[in-house]
Amino acid sequence: MFYEPKKGDHGLPKNPFNSLVIPRPIGWITSLDANGVVNLAPYSFFNAVCYRPPTVMFAGGAGPSPDEGGDWSKDSRRNIEATGEFVCNLTTWDTREQMNQTAAHVAPDVDEMALAGLTQEPSQLVKPPRIAEAPVHLECRHVKSVEIPHWEEPDQYFVVFGEVIGVHIRDDLITADGLIDVGKLRPIARLGYNDYTVVNPDTIFTMIRPE
Repeated sequence: MFYEPKKGDHGLPKNPFNSLVIPRPIGWITSLDANGVVNLAPYSFFNAVCYRPPTVMFAGGAGPSPDEGGDWSKDSRRNIEATGEFVCNLTTWDTREQMNQTAAHVAPDVDEMALAGLTQEPSQLVKPPRIAEAPVHLECRHVKSVEIPHWEEPDQYFVVFGEVIGVHIRDDLITADGLIDVGKLRPIARLGYNDYTVVNPDTIFTMIRPE
């Protein structure tokens, strides 16, 4: 089949695009508003973009204002632009249910970490807390936000870039050879629709790049 995304002429029950660029890691982003209220939201448009300096990105729709029924999870960008800081917490098989719960639309003054029964843990270099139940945390300093050209107002998206200035890794995930045991980590990723996947030891394979 062939379709043009702007025309939406795929003829399928749901837009297939989100189920084609897969799997996508999930950025579980903690930020603080001006009053110190914690915001926590998962973003499947998330990834690392470079090594030096280590930089990550996540993208989310701007949506209408909360008074117009906007998506509360988009408070992440507004908080980060105001404070200059955020934390990306790694999502794993063990935290899948809590991650899903924090995708709910709630008012800005609701603490999603408390709502999902998660534990706050102080960060080292930034003010937003880490999720104690997550095995990896990336403390980030806001670099810039980039607005993506859009077709109509509801399609407005922003990409938020952050320099990783601090990394926490649970000690038991580091092997005797000094490598990350990804099979033990069991990160999850978004596939599209309501589907996810998990990395297990039996799904990992190795290939050596040619010289």
